[in-house]
Amino acid sequence: MTPVILLAAEKESAAVTDWAARVGWVVGLGLFVALVYWLMREGWKWRGTLQSDLPELLTAPSDPGEARLTMSGRYHGSTTAGQWLDRIVAHGLGTRSRVELTLTDAGLDVVRPGASDFFVPAGALREAVLGKGIAGKVLAEGGLLLVTWEHGDKLIDSGFRSDHAAEHTEWVDTINSMINKRETEGAR
Repeated sequence: MTPVILLAAEKESAAVTDWAARVGWVVGLGLFVALVYWLMREGWKWRGTLQSDLPELLTAPSDPGEARLTMSGRYHGSTTAGQWLDRIVAHGLGTRSRVELTLTDAGLDVVRPGASDFFVPAGALREAVLGKGIAGKVLAEGGLLLVTWEHGDKLIDSGFRSDHAAEHTEWVDTINSMINKRETEGAR
């Protein structure tokens, strides 16, 4: 038998960190993130410019009448009706925020802390449905209250989510009954 001789491995020094390369990569990555953010912001502003033909939003009348329903929750944005990915950003409609909704015989009052409030007259309401998504937000089926309304010559879908999702069905029923009542009275 041949004796096995083990030789000790030669000692190696630890790898030296190349700080110049590391700093270069960090700065490069930071610049790339800043560029992407800037491009997204410019795209948002361009979309607002393209939608500049949308008239100014209405404000609530001084005496809108007795509240039929109230709800607090989240406003998730507005899109062109039937096109859930075509976000409308003009006049602040693309800004997500908390919301306080009040439905009266005069219409729907949308109060958004930190964003522009607006009012949808009862005559402009077209439909309310339970949905699952609107530009950038997808929830479980029926997790979103979608209200279709007319502003200028454009139909708009606005998405709301109540703090208590069980309220959505009552909102859909009440808004649609208001619309049906108005259409029935108009047909006479």
